[in-house]
Amino acid sequence: MEIYNFSKNIGKKISKFDSDFVLSRIIQTGEMQTNVGCMYLEENGIIGFHQAVVPQLLLVLNGEGYVRGEKEEYAKVQSGDAVFWEKDEWHETKTDTGLTAIVIESEQLNPSSFMPLKK
Repeated sequence: MEIYNFSKNIGKKISKFDSDFVLSRIIQTGEMQTNVGCMYLEENGIIGFHQAVVPQLLLVLNGEGYVRGEKEEYAKVQSGDAVFWEKDEWHETKTDTGLTAIVIESEQLNPSSFMPLKK
């Protein structure tokens, strides 16, 4: 058995797109590349407005915040919510109080196969 660490203190500070969060990389797969990481947003943290390079799934673990697509209409998200953006879709995530999320990026994401839409 091996035990690994993906805590905030080993992550990398991200400021691209006027962002303010820490990303701890977890894994990257081979041929059909999939990236998995953990994002730590402190109070007033933000993942700045940018285009998704590949389909992206944001799984909120702790805290709460707001997400948006191309329009400047924010939706509230909290622990247990999963947000999906298609390739090339503009998006942003921000929080007033702090938020921790797992992000999965892959050409082969299809969250509707397993999760129901939030009502």
